[in-house]
Amino acid sequence: MTEKRNRNLMSLIRRAHGLVENPDLEKQRQSQDTLGSILSNSKDITYRETEISGLYAEWVSVNRAHLKKYVILHCHGGGYSTGSSLYARTLTSKLAAAASMDVLSFDYRLAPEHPFPAATEDVMKVWDYLMLQGYGAKDIIVTGDSAGGNLALALTLRLKGEDRILPRALVLMSPWTDLTCSGESYQDKAELDPVLNKAYIDRMIQSYAANRNLKDPFISPIYGDFKDFPSVYIQVGENEILYSDSLMLYQALKEAGVAVKMDEYPGMWHVFQMSPVKASKEAVNKIADYIYDICR
Repeated sequence: MTEKRNRNLMSLIRRAHGLVENPDLEKQRQSQDTLGSILSNSKDITYRETEISGLYAEWVSVNRAHLKKYVILHCHGGGYSTGSSLYARTLTSKLAAAASMDVLSFDYRLAPEHPFPAATEDVMKVWDYLMLQGYGAKDIIVTGDSAGGNLALALTLRLKGEDRILPRALVLMSPWTDLTCSGESYQDKAELDPVLNKAYIDRMIQSYAANRNLKDPFISPIYGDFKDFPSVYIQVGENEILYSDSLMLYQALKEAGVAVKMDEYPGMWHVFQMSPVKASKEAVNKIADYIYDICR
């Protein structure tokens, strides 16, 4: 990608994500759902609605023969204050098609109406639902983008703390791992990131975890104990303010002896896998390759 084209694309992405600068959460939520509905309109994918302990959820499947033994559990992003299964279709549809597996997405309760620990309680309900459906823990790959990456890590930490069997693997796209914002990228990448800014992140932290200890591993998983964690694959854009969150997670996992892989994408932004760009398709295909390898 030429530098000029990249600048133009970043400008377009910045305009498309202008809603990040709008503090009206309800408008943000509606805009995201509209975007998800438009970008996920595909005859090749089936969406089946279900309810899990009062939560809306949906199964995302390809309309062809596909693997039934394994399932992808997806945790959507949105700073814990926005996002939904509908918005997440920009990712779940791609994951279902590329990996040829069913994807289960769900609407956890959102802040500020439902701050921490509501989302972490809800993801446990969905995990237990999959167990009741007959899946084993090792049949499940947990994926998550941004705050969803945080939630995927929190789920695994909680399962570990309860001495339960852990998922087969985690796939994290631009994970939000450190709500203390200690990484260098909060300064170094502040002008580059077309999607997020520090003011928005601060609002999300206040909304989700006001008056909480931000070093609680279930709020900032970077402070967790990763010993005996399953394999983890991280993808991050080099132009995003949360770049350090991925880098520090990668280093912490490596130090804990976890099988971890991280791919950095030059010129890319926060959760670029949602965008209709070549790098997005390549990244999702790499996720599918990783999942195939891990499920052998």
